Amino acid sequence: MQYTSEQYDAVIKTCRELFQKKMKDYGSAWRILRLPSLTDQIFIKAKRIRGLQENEVQKVDEGQQSEFIGIINYSLMALIQMELGVADDPDLSTEQAVELYDKHTNATKELMQNKNHDYGEAWRDMRVSSLTDLIIQKLLRVKQIEDNKGKTLVSEGIDANYQDMVNYAIFALIHLEENSNKA
Repeated sequence: MQYTSEQYDAVIKTCRELFQKKMKDYGSAWRILRLPSLTDQIFIKAKRIRGLQENEVQKVDEGQQSEFIGIINYSLMALIQMELGVADDPDLSTEQAVELYDKHTNATKELMQNKNHDYGEAWRDMRVSSLTDLIIQKLLRVKQIEDNKGKTLVSEGIDANYQDMVNYAIFALIHLEENSNKA
């Protein structure tokens, strides 16, 4: 599991660097997005990945990796929004946003480590397409919970679903990296 932790950190480092650069380019304009808007952004990215996996012809020259990174970063933004609430105007400096990003990344990694312990790293035997499907399933659950005004009877909350999406996307990126090294 130590190797998984190192691979996880490498993926997060890439995602975090992109998040930081976009913060410098755009500021925290994303702070005005409501949770359903972030969910829809993640949904678009997941559906694009599924299309890339199923279609033989690709009209835009972007791979799955950039879309999985987008899922990770939008999910972490959603977790920040859940903590802070939606802002009327951009209100975070790059430093503040990165600090919150790190906080939610650390909590999400801890969840991954606990689940990995219990499940015996079962994700390593999964296909990237299955991880994509699980992300889409989580998104559909989140949309339903959002439609129910956040109320659930027996299910985990929206935050746990966003964390799972981050972890599934990281697992997919690890698989894609390992497969590219075999080629």
